Amino acid sequence: MLWETISVMRDLPRLHEIATVMIRYGWGDLVRLLGISGVLERAGRVLHWQSTSEISQLEAPVRIRRALEELGPTFVKLGQVLSTRVDMFPPHWIAEFEKLHSHVPAVPYESLHADLVAAFGGEPAAVFAEFEAVPLAAASIAQVHRARLKDGTRVVVKARRPGIENVIRADLRIMEHAARLLESEVPDSRRYGPVQIVSQFRRSLNRELDLVKEARNIDQFARHFASEPLVKIPRVYWEFTNDRVNVQEEIDGVTGVAPDKLRAQGLDPKLLAARGADAVLRMVLEHGYFHADPHPGNVLFLPDNRIGMIDFGMVGMLTHRRRNQIVDLLHALTRKDEQALLQVLLDWSGDTVGDEDRLAYDVAELLQSYDDLQLKDVKIGALLNDITALMRDNNLVLPADLTLLFKTLITLEGLGQQLDPEFHMIDHVTPFVERVIQQRYTPQALLARGRKSVRETLEVLADLPRDLRHLLRDVRRGRVRVDLDLKRLDHFGQQLDRASNRLTMGILTASLVVGSSIIMTVKGGPQLFGLPFFGLLGFMIAFLNSLWIIFSIWRSGKH
Repeated sequence: MLWETISVMRDLPRLHEIATVMIRYGWGDLVRLLGISGVLERAGRVLHWQSTSEISQLEAPVRIRRALEELGPTFVKLGQVLSTRVDMFPPHWIAEFEKLHSHVPAVPYESLHADLVAAFGGEPAAVFAEFEAVPLAAASIAQVHRARLKDGTRVVVKARRPGIENVIRADLRIMEHAARLLESEVPDSRRYGPVQIVSQFRRSLNRELDLVKEARNIDQFARHFASEPLVKIPRVYWEFTNDRVNVQEEIDGVTGVAPDKLRAQGLDPKLLAARGADAVLRMVLEHGYFHADPHPGNVLFLPDNRIGMIDFGMVGMLTHRRRNQIVDLLHALTRKDEQALLQVLLDWSGDTVGDEDRLAYDVAELLQSYDDLQLKDVKIGALLNDITALMRDNNLVLPADLTLLFKTLITLEGLGQQLDPEFHMIDHVTPFVERVIQQRYTPQALLARGRKSVRETLEVLADLPRDLRHLLRDVRRGRVRVDLDLKRLDHFGQQLDRASNRLTMGILTASLVVGSSIIMTVKGGPQLFGLPFFGLLGFMIAFLNSLWIIFSIWRSGKH
C-alpha cells in the first residue's frame, strides 16, 4: 500500500484524527480500504472500529456531511466543491453538501494582530484612522473587519486566519494520497476522477488562500462593468493589499431577500431580480468570467435598485468554445431540438460515451417531458438537474467548469424566485442566447471566421512539406509506432490466461497420475491401507485437480 511509504510523519496526528472521525461516523470500511488503519496501528495509534448507535441510524449523506463539518475548514470546503458536482451525486446528497457552511468562531484580534503588523509593515493604526477589533464576519479561511482610512473612506479588511495555511497543506497532502489509493483500489471510481477532483480542489483553495488573487478578480469584474451603472463592484486599495490581507471599499446596501423589507427601503424586488439575473448572465455568456457563489449574503441591494456584489473568492471561467457550447445547449433547450442537444452532450462527454443510442433515447425522452410546457413555465434549475441526472444515468461526467456554472445558474434562479415569485430564469436566458446566435451570423463575424479558416488552412499547407519530411525520416529510423486499441482485447487476454491455467493444471494432474502409478509398483516405504502412502497421496491430489478443472469448465459455460 502507498500509505506504507509515506515519509512525512508529521501528518500522522492529523491522519489519526481524520480516521477517528470517519470511523465514528460509520465510514470505517473506507478507512480500511485506503490503508489508513495499517499505518496508524503500526505507529502505535489504536483505532476503535465502531460508531455510536445514534450516528449509525443516520442516512449516509447526513453522516458524511457531519464528518466533513467536524474535520474542519479544508473538508468543509471540499464538501462545498462536491455540492457543485450535480453530475456525480443525486439530489439528496447535493442537498446535504449545501448545508455545509464556512462560518466559524472568529479569531481574537490579539491573535490576528501580529499577522496584520507583518502584512501592513507596521501597526494598523499607522494605516487606518479607525479599525474595528470585532470582526464583521468570519469564515474558515479569512475574516472581515470594518475600518476607515486616513482620508475618511470606509473600507473592509479581509485577513487570512493565522496558521490556516499549514493546516490546509497537510489536509491536501492526505487527500491526494487518498485519491490515488481510491483510484487504485476501486476501479469504478476512476470515471469520476478522484485525483482530478482533488487537483481542482487544490487550485481552488490556493486561490482562496492568496487574497491578492481575489483582489485581481474584483478588478477584473470592475473593468467588465465599468460602463454599467446598475452594477456596483467594490474598489480595491492595492497599496494595502497582499497575499495575507486585502482592503476593499465597503458597499453599504440592504442584505437579505425578504420582499417586504426591500419595499420598506424603497426598492423594487421584481426589478432587482431581473437586474441581478441579467448581470450574472452577462458575466457567463459575454465575459466568460462569472461570480460562482451568488447567494443572498454576497449580493447587496443599493438605492435606485442597483446591485452590489462582494466576495469574489470563488469565480468561474469559461473559454470561448465553452461559451459557444453553453449557448448551443440553451438554444437547443428553448427550441427543443434533440439533435442539437445530443451533439452538445457528446462534445462534453468525449470518448466516455458507452451507448450512444441509449443517450439519444434519453435526450428525446427528456425533451418530450417538457413538450407540453410553455416556455415561461420551464424552470432552468429543474432542467439543468434533469440534464445532469441524464448524464449520471449514462455514466457520463460533466466537465468541472460546467458543474460550477450549472450550480451558479441554479443558485441564481433560486435567488430570483425569493425576490419575485413570478421570476422565470428562462425569460432572461432566451434574449441573451438569441443575441449571441444573431451575432454569429453578422457579416463581420462571418468574415472574421472566414479569414481565420483561410489562415489556418494556409498554415497547414505551409507546414505540410516539413511534416512529411519528418514523418519519412521517422519511418526510415524505425521511430513510427502504431497504437491499436482493440475492443475486448482485455477479455481475450483473460480467457487466454484461464485456458493456460487449465492446461497447466491438466499437465500436472496427468504427471501426478503417471508418477503415482509408478510409485504403486514400488515395494517398501510408508503404507496406508496396505498401499504405498505417497502413491495414494498423488492420486488424491490428481483427483482434486480434476474436480477443479471440471468445475472451472462448467462455471465458464463450456460443457
